[in-house]
Amino acid sequence: METNILLENGTNELEILEFKLDGESYGINVAKIKEIIPFQPVTPVPNSHPSIEGIFMPRDTMITAINLKNCLQRGDQDEKGLFIITNFNKLDIAFHVDAVVGIHRVSWGAIIKPDATVNTVESGVSTGIVKFDNRLVIILDFEKIVTDISPETGLKVTQVEDRGTRRSDVQIVLAEDSALLHKLISDSLKKSGYTRLIDCVNGQEAWNFITKCRDEGSLDQKVGLVITDIEMPIMDGHHLTKLIKSDDTTKHVPVIIFSSLVNEEMKRKGEQLGADAQLSKPEIGNLVRAIDDLLEKKANGLLKEA
Repeated sequence: METNILLENGTNELEILEFKLDGESYGINVAKIKEIIPFQPVTPVPNSHPSIEGIFMPRDTMITAINLKNCLQRGDQDEKGLFIITNFNKLDIAFHVDAVVGIHRVSWGAIIKPDATVNTVESGVSTGIVKFDNRLVIILDFEKIVTDISPETGLKVTQVEDRGTRRSDVQIVLAEDSALLHKLISDSLKKSGYTRLIDCVNGQEAWNFITKCRDEGSLDQKVGLVITDIEMPIMDGHHLTKLIKSDDTTKHVPVIIFSSLVNEEMKRKGEQLGADAQLSKPEIGNLVRAIDDLLEKKANGLLKEA
């Protein structure tokens, strides 16, 4: 079963694949999925993490298979079911699930941030909850699951050099809903000298701040550049980019999309929306360089028109 995203750009919608584990409903953003295949035997890897079932090679590509039941402390995975093969952070990973229910198209505004409705174990690996009919579907944080298993796949703040020249005169709007990633990105920017940050947990907060500055006549003083994730509740990064770049009074503001979902297909979407740069989240070492480059182009009037 191959997936195909039919969503228009910047509509603030996503498609969620609902799947089952031990009778419970979970979800994943379809944008992360390459394909879904029946379970097949894997080769165990000695001394690997307990949640790693092993490796296999469909079509000559080696893929690591992860036991989701083990990750969520729901017991052992049977040698049946399906593999959801994903691609994010430039990694191909298969997640072993019991069954697939179907695909739902929803607005990011319908995604609820986890709270007491989710138990302690699952809350650490959940990005949101959505209600379909009379059931709650927990959207899992697959990036965190992979990073917990293999920390070297996550952001590496050490890749950012401590620059001698401070850049404190430029204020950056940062939209990122993950508290952990937000802190890592913020720490990296501050280490490089970009110390003036406006922290936003979703695109709506960022857009509210931008329009407030626009209406007050302080946009150029308070919004030097925007960095945004794609997956965020209330308003996603693509819709935020569309709003910025379709407004004549804000379209000159540089926008960097910094997301685990940046692949060739998603880059095309971002380009069509007017994003000035797009980086995959492991590329934290390139983020400051991209900011420097865009701000220089902005100062010299060389940014492309949206």
